[in-house]
Amino acid sequence: MKLPKLKLPHTLVLIYLLVVLTVVATWVVPSGEYERAEKDGREMPVAGTYQRVEGRPQGLGALFVAPAKGFQDAAAIIVVIFIVGGAFAVIEKTGAVAAFIGALAARFSRSRALRAFLIPATMVVFSLGGAVFGMCEETMPFILIFVPLALSLGYDSLVGVAIPFLGAAAGFAGAFFNPFTVGIAQGIVGLPLYSGLGYRLAVWAVGTTIAVVFVMRYAARVRQDPRISPVYEEDLERRKKLMADGPAEGGLFVVRPVHKRVLVVFLAGMALLVFGILRYKWYMNEIAGLFLAIGIVAGLVGRLPGETIARGFVEGAKDMMNAALIIGCTRALLIVATDGKILDTILQAMAGPISRVHPVVSAQLMFGAQCVINFFVHSGTAQAALTMPIMSPLGDLVGITRQTTVYAFQLAEYINPVLPTSGVTMGVLGLAQLRWEKWAKWLLPLLAAWILFGLLSLIPPVLTRWGPV
Repeated sequence: MKLPKLKLPHTLVLIYLLVVLTVVATWVVPSGEYERAEKDGREMPVAGTYQRVEGRPQGLGALFVAPAKGFQDAAAIIVVIFIVGGAFAVIEKTGAVAAFIGALAARFSRSRALRAFLIPATMVVFSLGGAVFGMCEETMPFILIFVPLALSLGYDSLVGVAIPFLGAAAGFAGAFFNPFTVGIAQGIVGLPLYSGLGYRLAVWAVGTTIAVVFVMRYAARVRQDPRISPVYEEDLERRKKLMADGPAEGGLFVVRPVHKRVLVVFLAGMALLVFGILRYKWYMNEIAGLFLAIGIVAGLVGRLPGETIARGFVEGAKDMMNAALIIGCTRALLIVATDGKILDTILQAMAGPISRVHPVVSAQLMFGAQCVINFFVHSGTAQAALTMPIMSPLGDLVGITRQTTVYAFQLAEYINPVLPTSGVTMGVLGLAQLRWEKWAKWLLPLLAAWILFGLLSLIPPVLTRWGPV
């Protein structure tokens, strides 16, 4: 007898169940806190100061208030998602994206060498973005480009998401210059900034190669047999829409002068985005403002009426509502754990076992502890400020260099692309209209390979007493 296929509930339901479990945990897990001290404008816990405090179990109200606070806390990223969605909807209405993707797909489909080169070349570019300037949220706009491009080349939506998102994730975890992880963590523990570059470069290269090989192998298989794709049915509808939206002559996509003007505006905007991030440290507000300008200017040069531009923004933002709701709920997890005073207790509980085993195992336990903390705290800056003051003196006690302690924290970022509590992950999946459970199941082999690679990468630093050089 054929068993019925297991169907998981909606992603929003799964996230809310986690909020419920976190509320329950505030009644079970003892409350505790570290003393905080300000350093470089950041509040950081002081090692050795953990103590139990009066419990603050969260009640029924937290189940409804915490998500509302989560929307306030995640307002910046939600605004970016709405505006990016609106801007791309306007650009799509000009027909420029469909025309360009169709022409590009035709070009790549005629050359096996070019098609094979596309995935590794673009993933390495995104990986460099993650490794050098901490590209993370900035990958979201590219999802709306690479998903239709992947479909046009005979791949699926998973490949389209993987090229920018997993490329940047590989670079973010194996970073050698990322100021939001490497720079801040090394500064907190007193290491020379961006020291240990040689080993970091080697690990970045291998970690990125693992991701590229995984995506290329899957892309080759799904192109040969599209039915193996977990999102095959959904992609049938996407391909129909892609073909319906594209201007064609004689069955071929044509890039007209008006499309070229729109594409120039978009490419100039992307160049300005990179320049602004690197030169002026742009973040959410600036990125949102830039995409608002890109959408308006693209609509004007694309000869769209003002009414059409406005409707495009509304329609694009409306499509992002599911992603916005999920992001707000994911932030509720951290709010409940913090308000219930159990976050520091979890950190303290992890620190105990780390001090009682061989240094190699200790470093790997640090990696595991940071993976667990990643579930609640996704910001590399926030996690460094939270954990480095505790982990670095703990590492000193068990014979682990501070460089290795920083690396254990950094490599734990490999798990971020699968976390349902990550606003960026859920935002990316929302833009691509992918269900989290399908993405997670597909990603598990790469995640396992990355975790194993991260654990192995911590052995040489421990054995060689990797220092600041």
